[in-house]
Amino acid sequence: MAHWLEGIFQFLFKYRPTEFAKGHLAFGVPSSVVLLLLAAAAIGIPAVLTYGTVRGKSTRRDRWVLGALRAASLVLLLGCLFRPMLLLSAAVPQRNYVGVLIDDSRSMRIADNGAQPRSEWIEREFGGPDSALLAGLRQKFIVRLFHFSSGAQRIDSTSGLSFNGAETHLGDAIEQARQELDGVPLSGLVVLSDGADNSRAPISDELLSLRARSVPIFAVGLGAEHFSKDIEIRRVSAPHSVLQGSALIADLLIRQRGYAGRKVPLVIEDGGEIVSRDSITLPSDDDVAPVRVSVIAARPGARSLTFRIPPQPGEQVEQNNAQHALVDVRGGREKVLYVEGEPRYETRFIRAAIDPDSNLQLVVLQRTAPNKFLRLNVDAASDLASGFPTSRAELFQYRAIILGSIEASFFTHDQLAMLADFVNVRGGGLLFLGGRHAFAEGGYAGTPLAAVMPVVISGDAVADSMTFFADLKVQLTIPGASHAVTQIAATPAASVERWKTLPTVTTVNRIREVKPGAVTLVSATVPDGGRAGEPGDPVRDYTQPVLVYQHYGRGLSVAFAIQDSWSWQMDPNTPADDQTFATFWRQMGRWITSDVPDRLVATAAADQVDPRTPVAIRASVTDSVFVPRNDAKVVAHIASDSGAARDLPLDWAIDRDGEYRGTFTPDAPGAYTIRVDATLPSGAVVTDTSYVRVADQNTEYFDAEMRAPLLQRMAKETGGKFYTPANASTLPEDVALSKHGVTVVNQMDLWDMPAVLLLLLALLTSEWAYRKARGLA
Repeated sequence: MAHWLEGIFQFLFKYRPTEFAKGHLAFGVPSSVVLLLLAAAAIGIPAVLTYGTVRGKSTRRDRWVLGALRAASLVLLLGCLFRPMLLLSAAVPQRNYVGVLIDDSRSMRIADNGAQPRSEWIEREFGGPDSALLAGLRQKFIVRLFHFSSGAQRIDSTSGLSFNGAETHLGDAIEQARQELDGVPLSGLVVLSDGADNSRAPISDELLSLRARSVPIFAVGLGAEHFSKDIEIRRVSAPHSVLQGSALIADLLIRQRGYAGRKVPLVIEDGGEIVSRDSITLPSDDDVAPVRVSVIAARPGARSLTFRIPPQPGEQVEQNNAQHALVDVRGGREKVLYVEGEPRYETRFIRAAIDPDSNLQLVVLQRTAPNKFLRLNVDAASDLASGFPTSRAELFQYRAIILGSIEASFFTHDQLAMLADFVNVRGGGLLFLGGRHAFAEGGYAGTPLAAVMPVVISGDAVADSMTFFADLKVQLTIPGASHAVTQIAATPAASVERWKTLPTVTTVNRIREVKPGAVTLVSATVPDGGRAGEPGDPVRDYTQPVLVYQHYGRGLSVAFAIQDSWSWQMDPNTPADDQTFATFWRQMGRWITSDVPDRLVATAAADQVDPRTPVAIRASVTDSVFVPRNDAKVVAHIASDSGAARDLPLDWAIDRDGEYRGTFTPDAPGAYTIRVDATLPSGAVVTDTSYVRVADQNTEYFDAEMRAPLLQRMAKETGGKFYTPANASTLPEDVALSKHGVTVVNQMDLWDMPAVLLLLLALLTSEWAYRKARGLA
């Protein structure tokens, strides 16, 4: 439609709208002719005014109408005699250069224009010397061709285009082409692309550079702005590391068009083997819907998980139906210290649930009498011989700590501060259990641990006779329904139903408020006939958060404010072989030990990259009390599954204590193991391992719709123009009018425009028609 309107405009006014926008109005009549025209006006104006004095059949209105029409005709003729013209700067043929940047990435293979790929238009219009647009540019300019994906390179013709680039970096490509053409008269850069830039880098600097050098961009957008039928898994978020046997929770973002409300399978594969299959309902068109899935991490090692939706009928892009996640499934044994202030059933049943788990070591320190302790599952006879650890090095060897019903006064102030630092500095997990000597009832208000807890506590420690008591019926919250620790059945849906049927539990800790930023996974209400309150002071409609967590510093803080979760196993209505209680506590042990850092933490900036993409390695080194060390000798040992190996020394990053950095570039696809060793001045060696999967990421097929806003911005900010294939035929003429490079000023007459003749005929015809209608002819 716009192209048709532009054709009508050019027919009426001789030139295209672009030429009027670029040009300047001027008059070409000599001064002597101006005098003659003024004299003619002096004679003609009185003649027109005679219309106002002539009498006869005409009325006053007739005379004014006829006078106005005659005056308009004379003004139009007088304007033509002044010889109006358009002054327009245009490039001198074959004196200026034009760079043509052709997108050679894989997204150009997408066939979203009927059955033809995006590259078909490039091959037709720029594929040879007889191609229309290329010929039009070469008629006016010296043309330099570039192909680009992650960078730009000169080519002699388009015959070598493969459309196989793994990434598109528009900013880098534009800057490289400009630098190569620096020093020659450059009229502009023509960019043929879908604008699907996936470099994640802003393009503002490159555009400012072009604008400062007066180099406009003429961008041709290829492809559809919106797919009609497509399903895309935009992102997968999964933990980098989990303990073997844990429930691995992954969050997916899914967008679709054309399949709203359809149920489709979601398949999870581990190294090509299907480990889970579920059914999901697709969201409305253009909506991005979160989907949470769960799978058991059964096999240790670096696991490459694939999350995919099988291609659906009519889907335009199938390569964006899958995403990958690399997860390190740890097969070691995590050490947890459980401190309990009195013998009680909760301790016994928690031990019975966790001890069979080969991946968890529950070390128990239970007070049996003043200054007397029962130590269970310790590694050596000297462990915890003096009671609770008094040094950071001793405490920080554990991955997580569980505090049972034990009052705050049992610990010294330094030990309470160490516990707070265990979470904040060491990055460990700290679980607070309910009990008559826990939370506010245990006197923890105002201590260093009050800040660590995910719930708000206040008040002094209370005597047993005044302890709050409530019967509670637990229920999952919305976040809790899909959290790893609450997965006590085979599927998330079955877990939700199982939580609804769990027996009633009790609490002696009144939790009134959850801290901002904390998340409640399990809440509870008083069941029918249940009790809540203090003796003589019952509480009506009581609700309480039961399982709450927050991230505190580097670690995790969890509150589980009930005293008898063991009743979930020992309730008379619970089958003897029911594993709900054991499953819950094993999941709890895995959760509070997950993502706990070691003394050396090695990470790769990206765990999945394309071949020949640089990988940045970072290693954080601390001593036994987790103080950063800047004097370590750190080396990364890099090995691929093909057997190739190399050593890479890591240098200390001066801007950050304890951090060492290095970069390597994988040469070939495969799985790469990065083992980092740090040798301290004492001779101690600490080690950590990270993994990188090097494979084709199909980046070009995600967010692959033509991004018109980006291309329009590139053109607007540099003084160029944006096109689609439908209106790109004027590209050579528009580049010639860019006013850059070697130009000449053209004088383009306006007085002989068809619109002027038509307007003059319309005025004269209107005057005759009016006279005829009024009987004055």
